[in-house]
Amino acid sequence: MLKIGGHEIRIRGRLLRVAQLEGDGYEFLDDPEAMLRELRASGHKIDLFTFTQRLPETTPKYAYPMEWDNFAAVEITTFDSWWNHQIGFKARNKAKQAGKKGVVIREVPFGDDLVQGIREIYNETPIRQGRRFPHYAKDLQTVYREEATFLDRSVFIGAFFEEKLIGFIKLVADETNTQAGLMNILSMIRHRDKAPTNALFAQAVRSSAERNISYMVYSQFAYGSKEHSTLSDFKERNGMRRIDIPRYYVPLTLAGGAAFRLGLHKSITDRIPSTILNPLRELRSAFYNKRSPLSEESA
Repeated sequence: MLKIGGHEIRIRGRLLRVAQLEGDGYEFLDDPEAMLRELRASGHKIDLFTFTQRLPETTPKYAYPMEWDNFAAVEITTFDSWWNHQIGFKARNKAKQAGKKGVVIREVPFGDDLVQGIREIYNETPIRQGRRFPHYAKDLQTVYREEATFLDRSVFIGAFFEEKLIGFIKLVADETNTQAGLMNILSMIRHRDKAPTNALFAQAVRSSAERNISYMVYSQFAYGSKEHSTLSDFKERNGMRRIDIPRYYVPLTLAGGAAFRLGLHKSITDRIPSTILNPLRELRSAFYNKRSPLSEESA
Protein backbone atom coordinates (compact mmCIF):
# COMPACT_ATOMS: atom_id res chain seq x y z
CA MET A 1 0.00 0.00 0.00
CA LEU A 2 1.38 3.42 -0.99
CA LYS A 3 0.47 6.88 0.27
CA ILE A 4 0.60 9.30 -2.67
CA GLY A 5 -1.07 12.68 -3.10
CA GLY A 6 -3.04 12.28 0.11
CA HIS A 7 -4.56 8.99 -1.10
CA GLU A 8 -3.76 5.37 -0.33
CA ILE A 9 -2.88 3.51 -3.52
CA ARG A 10 -3.24 -0.24 -4.02
CA ILE A 11 -1.15 -2.07 -6.63
CA ARG A 12 -2.19 -5.47 -7.95
CA GLY A 13 -0.48 -7.88 -10.30
CA ARG A 14 3.07 -9.08 -10.72
CA LEU A 15 3.82 -9.06 -14.42
CA LEU A 16 1.38 -6.22 -15.09
CA ARG A 17 1.28 -3.74 -12.22
CA VAL A 18 -2.07 -1.91 -12.07
CA ALA A 19 -2.62 0.81 -9.45
CA GLN A 20 -5.84 2.38 -8.24
CA LEU A 21 -7.15 4.27 -5.24
CA GLU A 22 -7.61 1.96 -2.26
CA GLY A 23 -11.02 3.61 -1.90
CA ASP A 24 -11.88 3.25 -5.59
CA GLY A 25 -15.63 3.81 -5.85
CA TYR A 26 -15.66 5.76 -2.58
CA GLU A 27 -12.94 8.28 -3.43
CA PHE A 28 -12.49 10.22 -6.67
CA LEU A 29 -9.85 12.44 -8.22
CA ASP A 30 -10.59 16.09 -8.93
CA ASP A 31 -7.09 16.54 -10.41
CA PRO A 32 -5.93 13.21 -11.91
CA GLU A 33 -2.96 14.86 -13.66
CA ALA A 34 -1.46 15.81 -10.27
CA MET A 35 -1.82 12.20 -9.11
CA LEU A 36 -0.20 10.90 -12.30
CA ARG A 37 2.80 13.23 -11.83
CA GLU A 38 3.31 11.92 -8.30
CA LEU A 39 2.94 8.30 -9.40
CA ARG A 40 5.56 8.77 -12.11
CA ALA A 41 7.92 10.41 -9.60
CA SER A 42 7.33 7.83 -6.87
CA GLY A 43 9.96 5.36 -8.10
CA HIS A 44 7.52 2.44 -7.90
CA LYS A 45 6.98 0.21 -10.92
CA ILE A 46 3.42 0.91 -12.04
CA ASP A 47 2.29 0.05 -15.57
CA LEU A 48 -1.31 1.31 -15.48
CA PHE A 49 -3.29 3.62 -13.23
CA THR A 50 -7.08 3.29 -13.28
CA PHE A 51 -9.79 5.55 -11.89
CA THR A 52 -13.43 6.49 -12.50
CA GLN A 53 -15.55 9.62 -12.43
CA ARG A 54 -18.14 10.24 -9.73
CA LEU A 55 -21.85 10.53 -10.39
CA PRO A 56 -23.59 12.27 -12.04
CA GLU A 57 -20.59 12.84 -14.36
CA THR A 58 -21.21 10.14 -16.97
CA THR A 59 -19.73 11.95 -19.98
CA PRO A 60 -15.95 11.43 -20.36
CA LYS A 61 -14.06 14.48 -19.06
CA TYR A 62 -10.52 13.40 -19.89
CA ALA A 63 -8.61 12.27 -22.98
CA TYR A 64 -6.97 9.27 -21.28
CA PRO A 65 -7.59 5.75 -22.64
CA MET A 66 -10.85 4.43 -21.19
CA GLU A 67 -13.46 1.71 -21.14
CA TRP A 68 -17.04 1.84 -19.91
CA ASP A 69 -17.64 0.61 -16.39
CA ASN A 70 -20.92 0.72 -14.48
CA PHE A 71 -22.47 1.49 -11.11
CA ALA A 72 -25.66 0.07 -9.64
CA ALA A 73 -27.15 3.29 -8.30
CA VAL A 74 -30.37 4.84 -7.11
CA GLU A 75 -30.93 8.56 -7.50
CA ILE A 76 -32.32 10.04 -4.28
CA THR A 77 -34.45 13.12 -3.88
CA THR A 78 -36.51 12.21 -0.82
CA PHE A 79 -37.13 8.95 1.01
CA ASP A 80 -40.86 9.20 0.28
CA SER A 81 -40.23 9.55 -3.43
CA TRP A 82 -38.06 6.42 -3.42
CA TRP A 83 -40.55 4.49 -1.26
CA ASN A 84 -43.62 5.40 -3.29
CA HIS A 85 -42.30 5.61 -6.85
CA GLN A 86 -38.90 3.95 -7.32
CA ILE A 87 -38.99 0.53 -5.68
CA GLY A 88 -40.95 -2.57 -6.54
CA PHE A 89 -43.98 -3.87 -4.69
CA LYS A 90 -42.10 -6.95 -3.46
CA ALA A 91 -39.20 -4.94 -2.04
CA ARG A 92 -41.56 -2.55 -0.24
CA ASN A 93 -43.49 -5.42 1.32
CA LYS A 94 -40.31 -7.15 2.47
CA ALA A 95 -39.03 -3.96 4.11
CA LYS A 96 -42.34 -3.71 5.97
CA GLN A 97 -42.19 -7.38 6.88
CA ALA A 98 -39.02 -6.91 8.91
CA GLY A 99 -40.70 -4.53 11.35
CA LYS A 100 -43.74 -6.77 11.69
CA LYS A 101 -41.48 -9.66 12.68
CA GLY A 102 -39.70 -7.70 15.38
CA VAL A 103 -36.63 -6.41 13.55
CA VAL A 104 -35.47 -2.96 14.69
CA ILE A 105 -33.37 -0.88 12.28
CA ARG A 106 -31.25 2.01 13.52
CA GLU A 107 -27.99 3.86 12.94
CA VAL A 108 -25.31 2.69 15.35
CA PRO A 109 -21.96 4.15 16.46
CA PHE A 110 -18.75 2.43 15.50
CA GLY A 111 -17.15 0.60 18.40
CA ASP A 112 -16.35 -2.73 20.03
CA ASP A 113 -19.97 -3.87 20.36
CA LEU A 114 -20.69 -3.28 16.68
CA VAL A 115 -17.47 -4.99 15.57
CA GLN A 116 -18.21 -8.03 17.73
CA GLY A 117 -21.69 -8.25 16.21
CA ILE A 118 -20.29 -7.96 12.68
CA ARG A 119 -17.80 -10.74 13.41
CA GLU A 120 -20.62 -13.01 14.56
CA ILE A 121 -22.45 -12.35 11.28
CA TYR A 122 -19.27 -13.13 9.33
CA ASN A 123 -18.80 -16.39 11.22
CA GLU A 124 -22.30 -17.71 10.60
CA THR A 125 -21.22 -19.79 7.59
CA PRO A 126 -18.02 -20.32 5.55
CA ILE A 127 -20.04 -20.38 2.31
CA ARG A 128 -22.23 -17.59 0.92
CA GLN A 129 -23.91 -17.32 -2.48
CA GLY A 130 -22.27 -20.50 -3.70
CA ARG A 131 -18.68 -19.54 -2.95
CA ARG A 132 -16.22 -19.35 -0.07
CA PHE A 133 -16.96 -16.35 2.14
CA PRO A 134 -13.71 -14.34 2.52
CA HIS A 135 -14.62 -12.80 5.91
CA TYR A 136 -15.30 -16.12 7.64
CA ALA A 137 -13.14 -16.84 10.73
CA LYS A 138 -11.37 -13.46 10.76
CA ASP A 139 -10.17 -12.45 14.21
CA LEU A 140 -11.68 -9.49 16.03
CA GLN A 141 -8.69 -7.22 15.46
CA THR A 142 -8.81 -7.79 11.69
CA VAL A 143 -12.54 -7.08 11.52
CA TYR A 144 -12.06 -3.91 13.58
CA ARG A 145 -9.26 -2.67 11.32
CA GLU A 146 -11.21 -3.37 8.12
CA GLU A 147 -14.41 -1.72 9.35
CA ALA A 148 -12.56 1.33 10.72
CA THR A 149 -11.82 2.80 7.28
CA PHE A 150 -13.36 6.15 6.24
CA LEU A 151 -14.90 6.65 9.69
CA ASP A 152 -15.28 10.40 9.14
CA ARG A 153 -17.55 9.69 6.16
CA SER A 154 -19.24 6.46 7.27
CA VAL A 155 -22.69 5.63 8.61
CA PHE A 156 -23.30 2.23 10.20
CA ILE A 157 -26.83 0.85 10.25
CA GLY A 158 -27.79 -2.21 12.27
CA ALA A 159 -30.69 -4.66 12.11
CA PHE A 160 -31.52 -6.01 15.58
CA PHE A 161 -33.73 -8.90 16.60
CA GLU A 162 -34.28 -9.32 20.32
CA GLU A 163 -31.39 -6.86 20.85
CA LYS A 164 -28.96 -9.00 18.82
CA LEU A 165 -27.30 -7.70 15.66
CA ILE A 166 -28.50 -9.83 12.74
CA GLY A 167 -27.50 -7.56 9.85
CA PHE A 168 -25.60 -4.36 9.10
CA ILE A 169 -24.71 -1.80 6.48
CA LYS A 170 -21.64 0.37 6.18
CA LEU A 171 -22.47 3.41 4.05
CA VAL A 172 -19.53 5.56 2.90
CA ALA A 173 -20.01 9.02 1.36
CA ASP A 174 -17.52 10.47 -1.09
CA GLU A 175 -15.52 13.62 -0.34
CA THR A 176 -18.16 15.93 -1.86
CA ASN A 177 -21.14 14.18 -0.20
CA THR A 178 -22.60 13.64 -3.69
CA GLN A 179 -22.72 9.85 -3.70
CA ALA A 180 -22.52 7.18 -1.02
CA GLY A 181 -21.50 3.59 -1.52
CA LEU A 182 -22.69 0.50 0.31
CA MET A 183 -19.30 -0.85 1.35
CA ASN A 184 -20.94 -3.64 3.38
CA ILE A 185 -24.48 -4.99 3.45
CA LEU A 186 -24.92 -8.37 5.09
CA SER A 187 -27.44 -10.22 7.22
CA MET A 188 -27.59 -13.56 8.97
CA ILE A 189 -29.00 -16.21 6.67
CA ARG A 190 -30.88 -17.90 9.52
CA HIS A 191 -32.98 -14.72 9.86
CA ARG A 192 -33.74 -14.26 6.15
CA ASP A 193 -37.44 -14.98 6.82
CA LYS A 194 -37.53 -11.57 8.55
CA ALA A 195 -36.10 -9.74 5.48
CA PRO A 196 -33.54 -7.68 7.43
CA THR A 197 -31.54 -6.86 4.30
CA ASN A 198 -34.50 -5.13 2.66
CA ALA A 199 -35.16 -3.09 5.80
CA LEU A 200 -31.48 -2.16 6.03
CA PHE A 201 -31.49 -0.98 2.42
CA ALA A 202 -34.54 1.19 3.08
CA GLN A 203 -32.84 2.82 6.06
CA ALA A 204 -29.72 3.42 3.97
CA VAL A 205 -31.85 5.38 1.49
CA ARG A 206 -33.43 7.32 4.36
CA SER A 207 -30.01 8.05 5.92
CA SER A 208 -28.69 9.22 2.53
CA ALA A 209 -31.70 11.48 1.93
CA GLU A 210 -31.32 13.03 5.39
CA ARG A 211 -27.71 13.91 4.51
CA ASN A 212 -28.65 15.36 1.09
CA ILE A 213 -26.73 12.63 -0.75
CA SER A 214 -27.95 12.44 -4.34
CA TYR A 215 -26.87 8.92 -5.33
CA MET A 216 -26.54 5.69 -3.40
CA VAL A 217 -24.32 3.11 -5.09
CA TYR A 218 -24.08 -0.62 -4.49
CA SER A 219 -20.99 -1.68 -6.43
CA GLN A 220 -21.63 -2.66 -10.05
CA PHE A 221 -24.87 -3.68 -11.73
CA ALA A 222 -23.11 -6.07 -14.11
CA TYR A 223 -19.78 -7.77 -13.43
CA GLY A 224 -17.81 -8.52 -16.58
CA SER A 225 -19.71 -11.09 -18.64
CA LYS A 226 -22.16 -11.74 -15.78
CA GLU A 227 -25.11 -9.55 -16.70
CA HIS A 228 -27.81 -11.00 -14.42
CA SER A 229 -27.83 -12.58 -10.96
CA THR A 230 -29.97 -12.73 -7.83
CA LEU A 231 -27.94 -9.77 -6.57
CA SER A 232 -28.69 -7.64 -9.64
CA ASP A 233 -32.38 -8.61 -9.27
CA PHE A 234 -32.29 -7.40 -5.64
CA LYS A 235 -30.75 -4.11 -6.72
CA GLU A 236 -33.32 -3.60 -9.47
CA ARG A 237 -36.27 -4.36 -7.18
CA ASN A 238 -34.96 -1.74 -4.78
CA GLY A 239 -34.93 1.01 -7.38
CA MET A 240 -31.34 0.78 -8.54
CA ARG A 241 -30.43 1.02 -12.20
CA ARG A 242 -27.32 0.58 -14.23
CA ILE A 243 -25.41 3.81 -14.87
CA ASP A 244 -22.42 3.55 -17.20
CA ILE A 245 -19.39 5.62 -16.26
CA PRO A 246 -15.94 6.13 -17.80
CA ARG A 247 -13.12 4.10 -16.29
CA TYR A 248 -9.72 5.40 -17.34
CA TYR A 249 -6.58 3.32 -17.76
CA VAL A 250 -3.54 5.57 -17.97
CA PRO A 251 -0.34 3.82 -19.15
CA LEU A 252 2.72 4.79 -17.11
CA THR A 253 5.07 2.46 -19.00
CA LEU A 254 5.32 1.13 -22.55
CA ALA A 255 4.32 -2.29 -21.21
CA GLY A 256 1.21 -0.73 -19.65
CA GLY A 257 0.15 0.78 -22.95
CA ALA A 258 0.66 -2.49 -24.82
CA ALA A 259 -1.17 -4.49 -22.16
CA PHE A 260 -4.17 -2.17 -22.30
CA ARG A 261 -4.39 -2.41 -26.08
CA LEU A 262 -4.26 -6.21 -25.84
CA GLY A 263 -6.87 -6.33 -23.06
CA LEU A 264 -4.45 -7.91 -20.58
CA HIS A 265 -5.61 -5.55 -17.81
CA LYS A 266 -8.88 -7.47 -17.59
CA SER A 267 -9.35 -10.38 -15.20
CA ILE A 268 -9.46 -13.91 -16.61
CA THR A 269 -13.17 -14.24 -15.80
CA ASP A 270 -13.91 -11.05 -17.77
CA ARG A 271 -12.30 -12.66 -20.82
CA ILE A 272 -14.23 -15.94 -20.66
CA PRO A 273 -17.56 -15.96 -22.59
CA SER A 274 -20.67 -16.14 -20.40
CA THR A 275 -21.76 -19.32 -22.25
CA ILE A 276 -18.76 -21.07 -20.70
CA LEU A 277 -18.52 -19.19 -17.40
CA ASN A 278 -22.16 -19.43 -16.29
CA PRO A 279 -22.31 -23.26 -16.25
CA LEU A 280 -19.03 -23.31 -14.31
CA ARG A 281 -20.50 -20.90 -11.76
CA GLU A 282 -23.58 -23.10 -11.41
CA LEU A 283 -21.42 -26.17 -10.77
CA ARG A 284 -19.41 -24.30 -8.16
CA SER A 285 -22.57 -23.08 -6.41
CA ALA A 286 -24.09 -26.58 -6.39
CA PHE A 287 -20.89 -28.01 -4.90
CA TYR A 288 -20.67 -25.46 -2.09
CA ASN A 289 -24.40 -25.41 -1.37
CA LYS A 290 -24.36 -29.18 -0.98
CA ARG A 291 -21.59 -28.86 1.59
CA SER A 292 -23.26 -25.98 3.43
CA PRO A 293 -27.07 -25.73 2.93
CA LEU A 294 -27.11 -22.58 5.07
CA SER A 295 -25.15 -20.79 2.33
CA GLU A 296 -28.15 -20.17 0.09
CA GLU A 297 -29.38 -16.59 0.37
CA SER A 298 -32.35 -14.67 -0.94
CA ALA A 299 -33.43 -11.06 -0.67
